[in-house]
Amino acid sequence: MFQGETAITVDDKGRLAIPTAYRELVAGACANRLVVTYSPFETGCLWLFPYAEWEKVRDQVNALPMVKAPHRNLQMKLVGAATVVEPDGASRVLLPASQRAAAGIEKKAVLLGMGNKFELWSEQAHLAKIRQTLGEDDITDDMADLRL
Repeated sequence: MFQGETAITVDDKGRLAIPTAYRELVAGACANRLVVTYSPFETGCLWLFPYAEWEKVRDQVNALPMVKAPHRNLQMKLVGAATVVEPDGASRVLLPASQRAAAGIEKKAVLLGMGNKFELWSEQAHLAKIRQTLGEDDITDDMADLRL
């Protein structure tokens, strides 16, 4: 569904414009309802889900037994912080200030289409991540058969 990398500017009010290439996809996939939440795996990154996709993720995460600390941590970062946003007339969504601050997202950011969701990275975190390379020890069994 979503793929590609787009440099994004976040305005002084904390809004970002949905790139033109994604506007129809977002409207069709979720009637312009997105959910913004933390990436539990990466610092400097927020996730933006189409609402229907978010409901699947939310239900899976909430089904985890709360007696385990990692489950509670995942539930807090994903479900507890989830905020529904809808584009305004100019196709801008308002990102929660607390989430922008925690992820270090300021004026310049990078929006990545990752299939079923978007990742919004601070410019610095994205650059650092892109500069990392995979070493031989990083290759998993699932990756070994890829023909890249």
